[in-house]
Amino acid sequence: MFRFENPIFLYLLVLIPILALVRLVLMHQRKGKLKRFGDLALLKQLMPDVSKYRPGVKFWLLMTALALLIIMLARPQMGTKISHEKRNGIETMIALDISNSMKAEDVVPSRLDKSKMLIENMVENFTNDKVGLIVFAGDAFIQLPITSDYVSAKMFLQSIDPHLIATQGTNIAEAIRLAMNAFTQQEKIGRAIIVITDGEDHEGGAIEMAKAARKKGMRVFVLGIGSAKGSPIPDGEGGYMVDNTGNEVMSALNEQMCQQVAEAGGGAYIHVDNTNVAQTKLNNELIKLQTGQISSTIYSEYDEQFQAFGILALLLLIIEVCIFESKNPLTKRISIFKKK
Repeated sequence: MFRFENPIFLYLLVLIPILALVRLVLMHQRKGKLKRFGDLALLKQLMPDVSKYRPGVKFWLLMTALALLIIMLARPQMGTKISHEKRNGIETMIALDISNSMKAEDVVPSRLDKSKMLIENMVENFTNDKVGLIVFAGDAFIQLPITSDYVSAKMFLQSIDPHLIATQGTNIAEAIRLAMNAFTQQEKIGRAIIVITDGEDHEGGAIEMAKAARKKGMRVFVLGIGSAKGSPIPDGEGGYMVDNTGNEVMSALNEQMCQQVAEAGGGAYIHVDNTNVAQTKLNNELIKLQTGQISSTIYSEYDEQFQAFGILALLLLIIEVCIFESKNPLTKRISIFKKK
């Protein structure tokens, strides 16, 4: 299989026909000037050292070298190698609450945005680990299956928005259930389920589900984000959400529930505020997990081929320099560029 790592450079190949057209125009103009100067047959006799073919050969050698250099810049790659890379690490499923209450701004810039920043920083610290992403509110679904592709994890993270789930609520139990079934079948691997939520409108069953995860060797960590004092929820139009009576809806962190779920899951409860303390605590907890050998996703490896194009371009340039436009007095009798 053949591909280019930087195919945008291939657009520069359009320079070749443009330069060829410019040369054709210039040669036509030169021929016209010579006709005005005198008879072409006579001029040819007066200029015996002028070669008819050498300038063209030199030009096309340069154009070919230029084309090879452009292809070299595009980094041609050929051949695939299927690999099953094995490395030590843990598997982590992150369950992120995206209910409307996560829009509250008692944590800067908001509960949801702070959670995204925390997850991104956590992924930055991963090296030999796998990560997956679940979003939940009144319902839950897998946003990103477990993977070692951290670039994709960050990309999917940025696309998360409360509008992804219409059903409101905080169905932590369903999020944990999905996470339990999302891990690989590898053995002797440390597995963590990280639930990030404000715990509001908890629908029940989370403690039981956390216990079930613990029995399967998975540890459930709960990151409670927000303030226990409560905060209004922005409505996206410059105001705040109100209830049926017209009063502002106040969203408060259900810290007690979060602690109970973490305890049932054999993990730890960590409060997320405007500092980076939660990030440090979480990283320390993940380091404690047992690490085993995990298999990474099968990937394709391409061998670089630009060296060959560079060598050919260099050879053509050397040949071009060695060819004189006029006939060499030492090689006049050699008719390489003459018709027999």
